[in-house]
Amino acid sequence: MAATGTDAPSPARREGKGEGAAPIGQHGELSAWAHRMGITVRPALQALKRAQPAPDLSHPAMAVNLSACIQCTRCVRACREAQVNDVIGYAGRGSHARIVFDLEDPMGASTCVACGECVQTCPTGALMPKAHIGPQKVDRQVDSVCPFCGVGCQITYHVRDEQIVSVTGRDGPANEGRLCVKGRFGFDYVASPERITRPLIRRADAPKNVEHCEQHPDWRSVFREATWEEALDLAAGKLVELKAQHGPKALAGFGSAKGSNEEAYLFQKLVRTGFGSNNVDHCTRLCHASSVAALLEGVGSGAVSNPVKDVEHAELILIIGSNPTANHPVAATWMKNAAQRGAKIVLADPRVTDIARHAWRVLPFKPGADVAMLNALLHVIVTEGLCDEAFLRERADNFEALKQNVQGYSPEAMAPICGIPAATLREVARAYATARTAIILWGMGVSQHVHGTDNVRCLIALATCTGQIGRPGTGLHPLRGQNNVQGASDAGLIPMMYPNYQHVADASAREWFEDFWGQPLDPNPGYTVVEIMHKALADDSDPHKVRGMYIMGENPAMSDPDLNHARHALSSLEHLVVQDIFLTETAWLADVVLPASAWPEKTGTVSNTDRMVQLGQQALQPPGEARADLWIIQQMAQRLGLDWRYENETPSRAGESLPRTRSGAGVGAGGGECEYAAGPHPHPLPRGAREQGPTHADRSAQKRPLPLAGEGRGERAAAYHGVAAVYDEMRRAMHGAIAGITWERLQRESSVTYPCLAEDDPGQPIVFTDSVPTASGRIQLVPADIIPPDERPDADYPMVLITGRQLEHWHTGAMTRRSEVLHAIEPGPTVSMHGDDLARLGLQPGATARVQSRRGEVALTVRRDDGTPPGSVFIPFAYREAAANLLTNAALDPFGKIPEFKYCAVRVERVGSPALPAA
Repeated sequence: MAATGTDAPSPARREGKGEGAAPIGQHGELSAWAHRMGITVRPALQALKRAQPAPDLSHPAMAVNLSACIQCTRCVRACREAQVNDVIGYAGRGSHARIVFDLEDPMGASTCVACGECVQTCPTGALMPKAHIGPQKVDRQVDSVCPFCGVGCQITYHVRDEQIVSVTGRDGPANEGRLCVKGRFGFDYVASPERITRPLIRRADAPKNVEHCEQHPDWRSVFREATWEEALDLAAGKLVELKAQHGPKALAGFGSAKGSNEEAYLFQKLVRTGFGSNNVDHCTRLCHASSVAALLEGVGSGAVSNPVKDVEHAELILIIGSNPTANHPVAATWMKNAAQRGAKIVLADPRVTDIARHAWRVLPFKPGADVAMLNALLHVIVTEGLCDEAFLRERADNFEALKQNVQGYSPEAMAPICGIPAATLREVARAYATARTAIILWGMGVSQHVHGTDNVRCLIALATCTGQIGRPGTGLHPLRGQNNVQGASDAGLIPMMYPNYQHVADASAREWFEDFWGQPLDPNPGYTVVEIMHKALADDSDPHKVRGMYIMGENPAMSDPDLNHARHALSSLEHLVVQDIFLTETAWLADVVLPASAWPEKTGTVSNTDRMVQLGQQALQPPGEARADLWIIQQMAQRLGLDWRYENETPSRAGESLPRTRSGAGVGAGGGECEYAAGPHPHPLPRGAREQGPTHADRSAQKRPLPLAGEGRGERAAAYHGVAAVYDEMRRAMHGAIAGITWERLQRESSVTYPCLAEDDPGQPIVFTDSVPTASGRIQLVPADIIPPDERPDADYPMVLITGRQLEHWHTGAMTRRSEVLHAIEPGPTVSMHGDDLARLGLQPGATARVQSRRGEVALTVRRDDGTPPGSVFIPFAYREAAANLLTNAALDPFGKIPEFKYCAVRVERVGSPALPAA
């Protein structure tokens, strides 16, 4: 269902200028059409006016004024047919007919999840965002992309008086106008009074204190304000000193999956050419590292094979280790729509989440028993002759080893281990194998285990044995968690791969980039996120001890496992530079804090979970003296001896100066040990191609210094700090994936799917149609056996902790917890438990419980959730006052080197009054 459902004029886009223009009234389309048709209300009708219902302002995000309702039922269809939330209904008859929420509850007391689809589709203003009540005239509308999860919804910011007053969904390929509560109402974080607006330097009398990560003092007692010149000189100067004293390995950088592709590309280039090592990483290490390790091994690419919307072509949809209605809400609508049309959803997860309401079968397996359950499904498929023999013969290797391995994993043998009846396992396996089309989607419930790589090996085997890959409605899709986790990895923000997944140890690739960037490069892979934290606490005798770090838009003091260890590591650094928009938990441990730009304050590209490169446009200026991230990176680079200047460079035309790729290159071609959200990866480049990179003259033109005072506020703002030039350089570095996606094309089309190798190439949403980019072109099947979780429950810690996200908050909460609307809906930390466990422990919903592990403890408000399995607790990780990662186990998957966030042993105790939300 389209977001508007009509071809009516859009009143917000007609600003009442010029003769005959429609006034911008508060009744939206109704006002516009009334003006257009010359309609006024007759006095006789006004005399018949009946008593109107009182406004309903009970919801934090939306206002209900049914006196303006014309009962068109668009909101009912938006809620029930598009979003499939089934909250809004139509009650009564005749003159008593009315729109209701649930059982005629106030909107704020209903089961509404605040997606706002009803607000966007309402033609009269009967449903409106509270931030934009009244006349709908705005100063400008700016098209962009949602800054939250990896779905990549296209949005439009409505700006009035230099503030975003509302957000609407655009008809983008990933969302078709739909949004969730974060995308529609979570924009006000950019105007938070907590924004950093001037550079900060740690006071000499303020030692680093890890307690500040949880209890924030007055910032003036820790930092002092500084000029940009002083802050940048200190930030970069100390890094230069540490490199001179201890060598390149003494420095490391964390970039961000929340910024643009251009920022990610330029940041990793700075670390590799300025620091002189490959010690650069970002939070994808903590998300899908094991997924991509298995995908690279099995199919030669960690990128998704099919877009999320391909569920519309699937007869069966297997969702495993994911809570899409909370983590990827718009993607979940496509799944619910598919179920409405008859598709069978199978939900496999220890927690029975909201999508279960639409599922054909639910498999609530025991936490940590993923491999046992998946091997049981494979056993059925293999032993009952349900394999696609032709597909295996033509497209796969090592099937005999897999077949032999699963012989001991019968459903009857695995049922006691995984907790799913053997008959159910057989039924689901047969349904998946015999479906005309079946697709697998998974989340971090699969990847964040010590056996995460084995989990994904089993999923690859399921799709391969049944031939469910390479066609519409089939395939493998690891759902990406952040708005640019795919793009940041593509751009090289990982320690063992250059842009486009060319291994740093590959001499041919390294020589090409040395010529392309004009700098010598380290031939050794760098350290990962978790390894860098260990190196920060290494003995002084360790030649690779990390002593200085530059962190852009990342918050490891909240996102890393075993936070006591991570915070100790960060506080032990001799020099820490943090570039961010808020004083995050990590920034409280910094020596220099550089105020950066929020997503609505920049122009740049991001790449979503579907491999779509999408363009976002700047809607606002950064507040105070905050500056664009691209500008800050270039200023830091200059002080590290890299004379970059991108502002006045002209992007090359399509096909100009693009290095050649050997024939046969495709999505994810090549190999290596990348554990990231991998995409296209060309074969090593021919030596002659190196001559097609930037010339010495090109690089010499970059040597003029960048201005400081007032940067970005005047004439240069139109260039957005050289973003087009940076993108074009990145495009040349990633020619094997995005050669055909020029900056000009993105400005025209907003979204292009890669691989796209020519400007007339529409892009390839579905890959692996004929082969996969492994060395042989065939899928490599890898048998997997049961590996138990690293830490099992015992008498002292008898329960299992599962961590994750919730609908209203995202990642470490740095942005969403500073949104007034999102904070009002979900203000404080909670621990979800099954009713049986609550009764056993003598707890009531709303009480406070203390959850302890061998590493730490937190106190949270109890929430009853019978979808959480008995013997387990679920804690969202967005709350600094009760940080779930204080409890989690840092044990790593041996292949993906990802921590086991989804399983550790805890105990729960009753304590006093409920925990208060953070101020």
